[in-house]
Amino acid sequence: MRAWPRSLSGRLALVLVVGMLAAQALTGTVWYDMRYGKAMEIPVRLAATRLADVTHMLDAVPAASLPAVLAAVNTPGFTLRRIDAPASVQAPLEHNTLLSSELFLDVLQQRLVRPTHHQARVLAVSLAHTGKRQGNWFSLLREPFPTGHFVVQLRLHDGSWLQADMDEGQAGMSTAPRKAAIDYLLRIYVLRIAAVLLLAWLAVRLVMQPLARLAQAADRLGDNIFSAPLATDGPTEVRKASTAFNAMQRRLIDNIAERTRFLAAVSHDLRSPITRLKLRAEMLSDEAQRDKFRRDLDEMDALVAATLTMVQDSGLHEQRQNVDIDSLLASLASDFAETGATVTIEGHAAPLPAYPRSLKRCLQNLVDNAIRYGHEAHIIVTQDSRQLTISVADKGPGIPADLLERALEPFYRVDASRNAGTGGFGLGLSIAQTVAQAHHGTLTLQNGAHGGLVANLTLPIFKSAVRS
Repeated sequence: MRAWPRSLSGRLALVLVVGMLAAQALTGTVWYDMRYGKAMEIPVRLAATRLADVTHMLDAVPAASLPAVLAAVNTPGFTLRRIDAPASVQAPLEHNTLLSSELFLDVLQQRLVRPTHHQARVLAVSLAHTGKRQGNWFSLLREPFPTGHFVVQLRLHDGSWLQADMDEGQAGMSTAPRKAAIDYLLRIYVLRIAAVLLLAWLAVRLVMQPLARLAQAADRLGDNIFSAPLATDGPTEVRKASTAFNAMQRRLIDNIAERTRFLAAVSHDLRSPITRLKLRAEMLSDEAQRDKFRRDLDEMDALVAATLTMVQDSGLHEQRQNVDIDSLLASLASDFAETGATVTIEGHAAPLPAYPRSLKRCLQNLVDNAIRYGHEAHIIVTQDSRQLTISVADKGPGIPADLLERALEPFYRVDASRNAGTGGFGLGLSIAQTVAQAHHGTLTLQNGAHGGLVANLTLPIFKSAVRS
């Protein structure tokens, strides 16, 4: 449905315009009846007056002279003939012709000297083109001198009946159909459509502004859970939606804070027994057992710390600002080089609006993951007008294709393809994905063409200025 607009404002405007046109098409029949009545008024009056005058003359002549007088008064546009009796059944007239028929009879009765001695009935009233061609509704829009055709049966004072077939025009007065049609179309359709479009635009703009503010607030909430709440003003429905949105935001903040407090409390409570166990492990006489206890306790301590760090990093508590991607990557490469790791960078990128600390943590996790399992990291930077892509490749064993998506889940480690002895708790990639989503980007994993794993971080480039 290509004609159906995608925006709500466009759909409302289209519905209003189509509805207005449909209503106007129905009310256009009123204009047609009025136009038909005006076009037929002069022919009706002239034909009725002419028939009344001829009737006066026929009433005055002897019956023997009536055939000769009828032959004398007959013309190509006015024919009288005697009939034995009027039609027994009269066909019903249409609504617009019925009005013209009533006007014809009224004028005829007014012009007759003794109307009670005469009886008349109108059998047909129709519109004809110039040149006696049969007319139709379109004649009103293109014929400057439309002609009315009338079939009337009339009783004379002596009781005999005549049938008159008459054609009568506008008496030289143009109906100016083209001008009338253009004036009607311009004022009724064009101006009304323009007015409806303007009113629809104003109405839709007033209605859509609260929805636009709600969409912007939802977008800000995705970037920063602690963004300013919506103003609770405007119509009742808008106030209810704003109040519900603010309540949802408060519940999200409370849930995140409660989760953080819970894990912080658990971390604090676990550190004390872990510390006591470490002290007791040092008192063991068996060196081998002491080393095993020490490694297990260190792993438990690191797991608690990593879990708390993940929860704290899941919500961004910093302002977005322009980040020099080249400098950030160079700094990471320098930091890892001090530990003896090899990090190479290929490509350059322009500064990008982002959350600096979170983005650094994301890239640091990707590089650390590549070094841990592939012993080195190769960073490839590509950028176009729409997005920035940072690919971190390693030379490790890679991940089975059916486990690539699961590798991004928290606490999931691909033991089948990764060495469990290298450490880690399966949180680095999950944290990196959370940061990517906070930047409206994506993080995907794929196996390299020549082995190893490639982590692709794609961040969109917004045309607008830095948002807070």
